[in-house]
Amino acid sequence: MEDQAVCCYRHPQRETGITCTRCERPICPECMISASVGFQCPDCVGGRASAASGSAAPGPSPRASQPRTIAGGVITSDPRLITKILVALNLVIWLVVLGAGDRFVDDLDLVGRAYDPGAGHIVGVAEGQWYRLVTSVFLHQQVMHIAFNMLSLWWIGGPLEAALGRARYLTLYLLSGLGGSALSYLLAAQNQPSLGASGAIFGLLGATAVLMRRLQYDMRPVIALLALNLLFTFTWSGIAWQAHVGGLVVGTAVAYGMVHAPRERRTLVQWGTCAVALLAMIAVVWIRTAELTG
Repeated sequence: MEDQAVCCYRHPQRETGITCTRCERPICPECMISASVGFQCPDCVGGRASAASGSAAPGPSPRASQPRTIAGGVITSDPRLITKILVALNLVIWLVVLGAGDRFVDDLDLVGRAYDPGAGHIVGVAEGQWYRLVTSVFLHQQVMHIAFNMLSLWWIGGPLEAALGRARYLTLYLLSGLGGSALSYLLAAQNQPSLGASGAIFGLLGATAVLMRRLQYDMRPVIALLALNLLFTFTWSGIAWQAHVGGLVVGTAVAYGMVHAPRERRTLVQWGTCAVALLAMIAVVWIRTAELTG
């Protein structure tokens, strides 16, 4: 039987073979501090500095020893805060949709370029209403639609937020949703409306696969889930497959940059990946807009 992997006591996602020479807790390279013999953890070094005289060597700064996720995010007391906020925001907007009716949806859903009888003129992203690329990600109408998306967001998003950190997780979610909107705008019929968080959810699913591979976990469950969702995407009628594929591609690419970035250039690589993804989506939107209005 294989030995169970040992992970850093401050970074549970990181496997390590090094232990503190004082307390014998496992520590990763980011946490290990050189001692006269071997390495010690930040807690032991900090405690030693506090108890020793003024001539003792100081411990690491609080910022240097702050626990970090595998992507470099700060480990927080509530690792699901952003997920909770996103779920609540989607539910609130859904309740507004129920009360306000179709007019509210028609003003915010994703449509390339079409005549709106209620507004009395042509509307759409091609008409300068670029906000529809974002607002449509938070719109739902059917109960089953929002129920499935929010359950998926809760199950998939929570662990991802804990692994990436709040800022990176929120960026991943928004870019995935925008990626789904951009591909829908490019490939779908110009008068075909679409809405929902499915593109963002597929982005989180792709990111989960990247994270599990990075941590060397069993990939079979996430591959099976991804295959099942793609099967539904291309066999059920009424599903905007473009949003699902767009979100999946962007989410996978952004997550790869986040979890595989070398620590010494982590910020540059991570936010550079996000910037490249955003620029690519802007280019897609610009090309489609020129096609529809040219």
